[in-house]
Amino acid sequence: MKSLLRSTVLLAVATGIAASPVQAGAATTHQPSREGSQAVRVDQLKPVRESARTEAVEFFWYDCGHSQQLEQPLQAWAEKHRADVNLRRVPAIWQGSPEERAQRGHARLYYTLERLGLVERLQTSAFRAIHSNEQDLTTEETTADWAVRQGIEPQAFRDAYRSADVQRSVEDAVALFVQYQINELPTVVVQGEERTSPTRAGGVEAMPDVLDRLVEQDQQRNPRH
Repeated sequence: MKSLLRSTVLLAVATGIAASPVQAGAATTHQPSREGSQAVRVDQLKPVRESARTEAVEFFWYDCGHSQQLEQPLQAWAEKHRADVNLRRVPAIWQGSPEERAQRGHARLYYTLERLGLVERLQTSAFRAIHSNEQDLTTEETTADWAVRQGIEPQAFRDAYRSADVQRSVEDAVALFVQYQINELPTVVVQGEERTSPTRAGGVEAMPDVLDRLVEQDQQRNPRH
């Protein structure tokens, strides 16, 4: 049976599953943004990286069908906004969930690709390997085999996969999942202020348009040039 976490919403809807970060953390009250129900304001502003561009942070999981569905539209959206938006991806890790081990493995894969500068080239391929080819990309051995087939030098991949930087990034992702109070995948947070997701936007296909509006609002409120 497919895991509940492969559906869009990551709420604790079954007995025996650990409480979601939203439930486990402080109580929150989400205020509607200017886009009504299509986005919500983050209760406490989250830190963003200093940049002249607006930051968009996507929380995703390689084993999530809606994350896969968003990937190509999100790449096209990021390309359109290359001059004014910095897209940052964070692989979701729900600590204490039945899927934590798999999520950590996928996070390690993502950060290895990031360290090697291969995310743009191979992100879609990673989704396809998992969803279409039903490949296990949660361990070093299986992931290294896949990487070789993508044309990556084996030792370079393994060195990056085992690196302290990648391990640190995985642990940071665990903390960010809680800090941003993520309860749905994919979720995109714009400039640490507002976030949207398939449920909020009205479907994955509607998310790029909502993100356009959130970026425009941010840049009107906070001109950086």
